[in-house]
Amino acid sequence: MSVSANSVSAASPDQAMEHALTQHGRSLAALSRERPALVVFLRHSGCTFCREALADLAKRRSAIEGGPRGGAQIVLVHMGDDASAAKFFGEYALGDVARISDPERTLYRAFELRRGSFLQLFGPRVIVRGLAAAIRGGHGVGRVQGDPFQMPGAFLVQNGRIVSAFRHAAASDRPEYESIACALPTTQA
Repeated sequence: MSVSANSVSAASPDQAMEHALTQHGRSLAALSRERPALVVFLRHSGCTFCREALADLAKRRSAIEGGPRGGAQIVLVHMGDDASAAKFFGEYALGDVARISDPERTLYRAFELRRGSFLQLFGPRVIVRGLAAAIRGGHGVGRVQGDPFQMPGAFLVQNGRIVSAFRHAAASDRPEYESIACALPTTQA
């Protein structure tokens, strides 16, 4: 059962991570204390870039999870219901990764992920890349579930703290998830 991260409004990242629970009832903060977490905030499941991100994560999963110093666990944050997310992520061989349902976008706001502007979502560069990802990349499009204006991002979280952040400037940005996951400081505090 997935518990939403919406129990804390206007929360700091620390507070939000303590209240954001995975489908197994574990907090994001607790997971990050056990092992660094590559926390990937997704747009809605119908977004071709969301689908592309899941395909990228599935392709690079072993490198992310087995990287330097033990790698990072993947945690997916989405705005849909848990049952739909489980099925959707399963289509990308990611059904077993930790996931957090955040339909109220509390965790998104705590991590300073904003709603996108028209150009960030529908600018010429975004449209061209979107068509390429949908058609040539085979990612297609689907039904919107969540806020279609929400911007995505990816963060490395360790011991309840953000170590590295990638906030999309445009919906079409394609982060290098493995590089983000490998951004651990050389000295551990």
